[in-house]
Amino acid sequence: DPDIEKLLKTTKESLYVGIQQFKTGNRVGDVGYAIQNYNEIRGYGVVRELVGHGLGKEMHEKPEMPNYGKRGSGKKFQEGMVVAIEPMINLGSSKINQLEDGWTILTKDRKPSAHFEHNVAIIEGKPKLLSTFDYVYQALGIKSDEEIPFK
Repeated sequence: DPDIEKLLKTTKESLYVGIQQFKTGNRVGDVGYAIQNYNEIRGYGVVRELVGHGLGKEMHEKPEMPNYGKRGSGKKFQEGMVVAIEPMINLGSSKINQLEDGWTILTKDRKPSAHFEHNVAIIEGKPKLLSTFDYVYQALGIKSDEEIPFK
């Protein structure tokens, strides 16, 4: 479906838009604002209840990395920080429901949703990817250069 393809493409693009803001001196709100703005001006709902997070000794650490926000707000980024940036974007409303199994998430309006994620570190003041989609691209026979600026 062309609408779902566009949702997937836009969600993935917004991941890289957010990653561009993960650099020394910026703040959590800068990443969230970039992702939110990129998606909302295209008519998509940005999920509020599920967010990215810091990575360290535990898998989910502070700071929380929402996909929405106000520029210049939140924790200031420093050299060596590592986070998971993971936009979850809906074709319709931003509202979601969690099923009783405690894991399954559905959109309230039952429209499609998309989610992409990368783990990113700040090295020499700039974002550096610690994860890759290369293996998926190879399996699907896709060529992509979207990760190059962050390697």
